[in-house]
Amino acid sequence: MLAPILTLCLLATSQPNIVIVMVDDLGWQDVSVPMHESRTPLNDQWHTPALEGLASQGTVLTNGYAAAPVCTPTRVSLMTGQMPCRHNITYWTLHHDRDTSRNHPRIKAPDWAKEGLQPDTPTLAALLKDAGYRTIHCGKAHFGAHGTPGSDPMTLGFDVNIAGHGSGGPASFYGTHNFSAAGRKRANNPNADPGGKSVWDIPGLEKYHGQDIYLTEALCNEAIEALDQAVAEDKPVFLHFAPYAVHVPIMANRPLLGRYDGLQPKEAAYATMIESVDQALGRILERLDHHGLADNTIVVFTSDNGGLSAHARGGEPHTHNAPLKSGKGSSYEGGTRVPWVIRWPGVTEAGARIDTPVITQDLAPTLARAAGTAFPPTHPIDGVDLRSVLESEANPDRPLVWHQPHQWGASGPGIEPFTAIRVGRWKLLLYHDGPSVELYDLSEDISEAHNVAQDHPEQVELLLEHLRRVAAGTGLQMSIDKATGAPVAISNPAQSTEP
Repeated sequence: MLAPILTLCLLATSQPNIVIVMVDDLGWQDVSVPMHESRTPLNDQWHTPALEGLASQGTVLTNGYAAAPVCTPTRVSLMTGQMPCRHNITYWTLHHDRDTSRNHPRIKAPDWAKEGLQPDTPTLAALLKDAGYRTIHCGKAHFGAHGTPGSDPMTLGFDVNIAGHGSGGPASFYGTHNFSAAGRKRANNPNADPGGKSVWDIPGLEKYHGQDIYLTEALCNEAIEALDQAVAEDKPVFLHFAPYAVHVPIMANRPLLGRYDGLQPKEAAYATMIESVDQALGRILERLDHHGLADNTIVVFTSDNGGLSAHARGGEPHTHNAPLKSGKGSSYEGGTRVPWVIRWPGVTEAGARIDTPVITQDLAPTLARAAGTAFPPTHPIDGVDLRSVLESEANPDRPLVWHQPHQWGASGPGIEPFTAIRVGRWKLLLYHDGPSVELYDLSEDISEAHNVAQDHPEQVELLLEHLRRVAAGTGLQMSIDKATGAPVAISNPAQSTEP
């Protein structure tokens, strides 16, 4: 009996702490750390010194992707290790009995899992909890819809849930508004009828109500308190810190505005939201140092989808992620390519930059294995263990697939029902209305300005065949043609369409 006990003791002492900072709607160009070949004017517009410090100690992944161009599918992929076309949560969720897809004149969404993630699915949080971790969720959950058990992160493997529920955005970022729609309405018009409780009101932060405090700061306070408690209990920690920033409504963290006097007012407010996230990251990193945990903690910083650019921002729409095309909700790189930084002591090289494409669902198997656990064999995993990528820049030759058979609420380039696939330098977009295809060589055209589908028909067919295999293996569901009631085919149309 001594040998197994000794093995378990060694495992417990070697388990790394894990911190994931999953920002909301943070674009590839929304940080001062360059994700491109060189710095850009947009990098110089933001102030993220804590992320710069993390990047100098860890590795920047310049081809890092979110699993989807909107939030819930990506967040579920983080927890399950599966791509959205497999877990079938292909769009953002809200109420268990309502489809959030917007109307499209010719096609409609298939029968997708609008209830979101539920407790019968294995999750990274549950695996780590069973492996002895104190599992802490703080901030935006948006895993399962309101009216389902999955709306509470504690049903999905978290010991602690701070301010997470079934909604994906806040009614207000201000404690003076009680983080609520009613408080915001009263502030804007003291004589207005504030109405009742809103589905967007942030739960569980009542002790901050009426205080002049920003939501990101309040969440960080609570995350640090939960971290301290886990340390006091002598348990390894899994902290999923998911600030509601930088999601709309764009509301300034007013004490930070002075740094951004030269920006258009809406962009200045957005800049303070970014800086507030960076300050929270810095405080969490400092707390790890305080407890002597930094050398045994994996820290991941990323975003759930590309940066918002179609509406609500200052300046010209669809330009905020340049040189990437478009933004949140889109099939183009601006919709899915996001900041990625990982610091993993003993694995990542300080200051390194790796160009190998990686994607959200890679984190679940990577972190589970690092903790000495694994998903059950009955649960298919689409992600890969990133340790070999981080240690040797190994390039797993695999397709990355994005699938959104839904019409998003905004309009703009690539914002329509689509399926996309990237293999190596090539990226194919299959738009379901038509259907039509576009092909891009990302090694030469990161801005997706030149559709080369007609020049490379053999590459189009090769990538479509990859998609057919993925569909057969995952249950990928295409949009439904309203006229025929049949799903759109994964086929090569007679003529490609220029963007």
